[in-house]
Amino acid sequence: MRTAQDEPSLQELLNSEKIRRRFEALLDKSAQSFMSSILTIVRGNAKLRECSTDSILAAAGIAAALKLPINPSLGFAFIVPYKGHATFQISWKGFVQLAMRSGQYRTLNSGAVREGQIEEIDFVTGEIIRGEKTSDEVVGYVAYMELINGFKKSLYMSLDEMQAHAEKYSQSYAYDLRSGRKSSVWSTNFDAMAKKTVLKKLLNNFGIISIDQQSADLATALQADQAVITEDGYRYIDNERGGEKIVPFSDIISLPEGGDDPDDTPDNPDDTPDDTPNDKPDEQN
Repeated sequence: MRTAQDEPSLQELLNSEKIRRRFEALLDKSAQSFMSSILTIVRGNAKLRECSTDSILAAAGIAAALKLPINPSLGFAFIVPYKGHATFQISWKGFVQLAMRSGQYRTLNSGAVREGQIEEIDFVTGEIIRGEKTSDEVVGYVAYMELINGFKKSLYMSLDEMQAHAEKYSQSYAYDLRSGRKSSVWSTNFDAMAKKTVLKKLLNNFGIISIDQQSADLATALQADQAVITEDGYRYIDNERGGEKIVPFSDIISLPEGGDDPDDTPDNPDDTPDDTPNDKPDEQN
């Protein structure tokens, strides 16, 4: 009978020709350094060492396909442990990077709003009328985008709306509120999560999300963010949403086959980097 001890280690899998060819097909000469970074990250995180190697490789595969580094100090994309699985997570900086690469965005940004900085929001157009800051107290978060074709849009979420969103969509944050703990990145770095959330909502609602080459990476990132990547689709294990639509992994991002083997295929956070999101996708986040 095959036991867990018989399963190949992450090091062994990364040394295998099949896996190496998959990463080389995605990253060419950068493949070796990227695979080394996977090992470094996992070795430095006790919770990731408890995660399945399949979930670690799948999360890393998404990052590689998007050409995003997973080094936590760079703050673009992360492999984050949650309930024995590795999740792929992208920060607001990663979303900005992918959007700008598409060549269709002139400006994209998000940030905190201080008291007095927003005087009024037009309920028809959504246009924000700026005011003068009256204090340093954060009252909400705003995201702004401007496309090359001239289309502009902004989105504002008050602090109360953001907190309600976090509690609704993140089991780990809701648990923190009930227990007085700080296990969720919403608890430890609310500002980073809020900046990402409002930007992600803006992109989901008004960004250019299509299957053409220019926008495909951003569409993939929006769907894969904070998910466990499986052969059957994306599992958002930090969020309980009935009737979650599962999109086949092969339909979202097809990693090049590493050989002729048809079976070759590449649930928050206990230890998450400061700038990472690690709770459920938004409507997601």
